[in-house]
Amino acid sequence: MNATLTVMRRELTGYFATPVAYVFIVIFLVMTGVFTFYLGGFYERGIADLDPFFRFHPWLYLFLVPAIAMRLWAEERRAGTIELLLTLPLSLPQAVVGKFLAAWLFLGVCLVLTFPTWITVNYLGSPDNGAILAAYIGSWLMAGGMLAIGSCMSALTRNQVIAFILSVVACFVFLLSGLPVIMDLFTGWAPQVLVDAIAGLSFLAHFADISRGVIDLRDLVYFVLVIAFWLVANVILLDARKGE
Repeated sequence: MNATLTVMRRELTGYFATPVAYVFIVIFLVMTGVFTFYLGGFYERGIADLDPFFRFHPWLYLFLVPAIAMRLWAEERRAGTIELLLTLPLSLPQAVVGKFLAAWLFLGVCLVLTFPTWITVNYLGSPDNGAILAAYIGSWLMAGGMLAIGSCMSALTRNQVIAFILSVVACFVFLLSGLPVIMDLFTGWAPQVLVDAIAGLSFLAHFADISRGVIDLRDLVYFVLVIAFWLVANVILLDARKGE
């Protein structure tokens, strides 16, 4: 555990040692503001909730989270520092989890910095703050799921651009899996069990439930399993490509 925390602190410090982290935070805050107040019609709706704010999070994460994840392992492999990292007294799973936690905490910081929007909706009305808190938790869990996918894709290649594209495609599949446009491709010929399984993979469906203030154990387990599965796959990929 100490080794994992050491890697996490090293990575997290590295984010803020360069302007990249600050640029990312500014972009994230500006984009959430644009989506909430302009595309989402926050004031025009006349409803004291943050639905316009959270509604666009999946699509915002679709591009911003892979931008964070693409450098996790692709840059280490390109620069040859992955061999140095693995010579330290820590295991490969500890390194993977440590780097993941650092990036996930960084995304959490980005989310926390949107608190003025929460203050604004409380100033304008009387929202259900419990539902808003649940939506924040769901948003962070969804970001963690996409980050785990992106980390695994980053382990596949030395090229950050390729890692970014692979991450976007994989996350896009998970976002769309529960929508009618995808389900129609399987309905009618595939077994109902398979159809239900594909529908159950949707990030959108699980996030929508939590964002309504309903924290169902099934949704929490879903995100935990997604994160765990892709982190295990990340470890397996790195182990298989050690000598490359």
